[in-house]
Amino acid sequence: MKTTATRKNQNEGLLSRTELAGTKTRPEIDFDLRRANRALGTDKLLALLKQEAPRFFELAEVVGKWVWIQFEEEQPSELGFHRNNTRQTWQHPCRTIQKETSAFDPRKRYRSYFAADARPV
Repeated sequence: MKTTATRKNQNEGLLSRTELAGTKTRPEIDFDLRRANRALGTDKLLALLKQEAPRFFELAEVVGKWVWIQFEEEQPSELGFHRNNTRQTWQHPCRTIQKETSAFDPRKRYRSYFAADARPV
């Protein structure tokens, strides 16, 4: 039978979740900049991506008025993208806020093209 003293010795040196959380340093997010970037229209967002994040611009797919980027890495938070786990993409609403999720694939209903190609598909 284990005693309290034995359990105490087994847990020595272990960190609590609070202590573990303090060991990781996350970059500070500029929420004002994020809010401002989420209010950008499609053309202005694409111009920002082309200037500030050309790698993301190369991957950016315009679907209707939204911009989608599909890859596994995390986006810089300040750009205003959010993760859509259902579609496995990073999405930017470009001033359009959807109240509900779509049961259909927006690529089939709205015009879509890759911004770097500069021509609709």
